Amino acid sequence: MFRLPKVIKTIIKERQVVSQLIRDKNIIGIISDNRIGVRNKGIPSVYITHQINVLSGIFTFFTSRVHQYYINKFDECWVPDVEGELSLSGLLSKNESNGKIRKIGILSRLKKRKIEIKYDLLILLSGIEPQRSQLENKLIEELKNFNGSVLFVRGLINSETSFKNSKKITYKNFLKSDELEKAIAQSKVVLARSGYSTIMDLAIIGKKVFFIPTKGQDEQEYLAKYLEVISIAPYATEEKFEIQMLENMKDYSGFIHDFSIGLSKDLFNLFHRK
Repeated sequence: MFRLPKVIKTIIKERQVVSQLIRDKNIIGIISDNRIGVRNKGIPSVYITHQINVLSGIFTFFTSRVHQYYINKFDECWVPDVEGELSLSGLLSKNESNGKIRKIGILSRLKKRKIEIKYDLLILLSGIEPQRSQLENKLIEELKNFNGSVLFVRGLINSETSFKNSKKITYKNFLKSDELEKAIAQSKVVLARSGYSTIMDLAIIGKKVFFIPTKGQDEQEYLAKYLEVISIAPYATEEKFEIQMLENMKDYSGFIHDFSIGLSKDLFNLFHRK
């Protein structure tokens, strides 16, 4: 609520920059990834988001309506998700009454591959501080009671690591896309935050996963609960998580459905209209 004036100011600035770009570069269309000010009335403009409804506690109704107000200013809204029971975003993308909204399928830079299992557990950390470090310290302590092999990706853009590898735990600060794709494929189970991009990556590769949502992020908390309700993956809060909880994963299906990757060509017809 307090940030709203700053958000509106940013939207106005974005529109000014876009108008100048259109004049200078002869741009004929816009695809805006979650930037609600990046649009122009004079050319086709598309908005990409999975969060039609913005969860914000007691302000959810208000923030959702504000977001939808700006979405309606675009020619179309593309939602990276699928229709029906296989939907990964649940209520976040639900809005049947808006004809501008199109589900365009799951998006991921990763691909599914068959490869021999090397790790019993892959840990993927991400997010802002101090939440990232807090979870890291919690997991390092919990891993003392885990007997399997672990690949621990800390989520830091730093080539130097202060953690020494042991017989059962291999530490990496970060992985490039091809390395991440291979690491996920090589792992029996993945433990990660429940951010939507992470969810789509794991859905594409097809893995069993345990989620620990970032505390205070309503979207992550909702997605973790939603995927547990539909029996895909269990979750726990950071405070309550114990490594023994991974044993409960046998009761969940994991991401077993094959999601195709690739945008339909007719999506871009919008930019060819005269």
